[in-house]
Amino acid sequence: MVTSEQRRRQLAKDKYERQMKNRVAAAAARKRRNTILGASLAVVVLAGGGALVGTGAFSSDDKDKKTDAAATAQAAPTKGTEPTTPTRKPVEGCTDPAPGAPNGKQYKAEPAMTIDAGASYTATLDSNCGKVTIALDAAKAPHTVNSFAFLSGEQYFDHTKCHRLTTSGIFVLQCGDPTASATVPGGMGGPGYKFADENLTGATYPAGTVAMANSGPGTNGSQFFLVYKDTQLPPNYTPFGKITGGLDVVQRIAAAGTLEGAPDGHPMADVTFNAVTTTKG
Repeated sequence: MVTSEQRRRQLAKDKYERQMKNRVAAAAARKRRNTILGASLAVVVLAGGGALVGTGAFSSDDKDKKTDAAATAQAAPTKGTEPTTPTRKPVEGCTDPAPGAPNGKQYKAEPAMTIDAGASYTATLDSNCGKVTIALDAAKAPHTVNSFAFLSGEQYFDHTKCHRLTTSGIFVLQCGDPTASATVPGGMGGPGYKFADENLTGATYPAGTVAMANSGPGTNGSQFFLVYKDTQLPPNYTPFGKITGGLDVVQRIAAAGTLEGAPDGHPMADVTFNAVTTTKG
């Protein structure tokens, strides 16, 4: 005959087993959901980046840093199975970057408006792979152009690397992160301030577009991307300029592919800005 105490223990055991089964099922569901979300982000943008074009196109917050660190730790190979480090190959038109390092300056707030929204401005990206000139749209994106002009005037972009290249689905070269290196993916660095989106209504991203990377609404900082081939993206990334010279430079960088051989990774070319300037007129 089963005693009341035996019955109580059996019920407790059954309850525990149900709880464990539910936890396992919930963990599996979360894993499937995260896998789908990750795949969606990779296809849609690269903006978890901030942004792009995100997970650092485009992500830049501490949460993403912790997530990336945890993923790296979990993916660490066991002794004796370490993967070989990808080797950079020479890319036509690219030379060694000028000596120097990003100054990594940080600012407490968005800079005060100093540009004339009715005037024209030109940005020049002087890289070790060639020069790119951009007509900035101060009328439609005044805060974005003002921030870019401020940062370039502070030599903030000098010696920074373009840390991300995508060659499938979307076609962009992402730059502007002072923390990125030849081995660190980047996507999390910024100037210390964020500012609101602009010029999103009806925004499209044809070849030659220059737009801000972000990690969500109102999270613009210093990262931006150059579109080298017509790209379909939701109107979530502030377009603030158009390449007027050097689109072929970006296309040549893209043609060399990524260091990792994947459609989303570091550019094979170690693209570095020797200097970035913004001039009025």
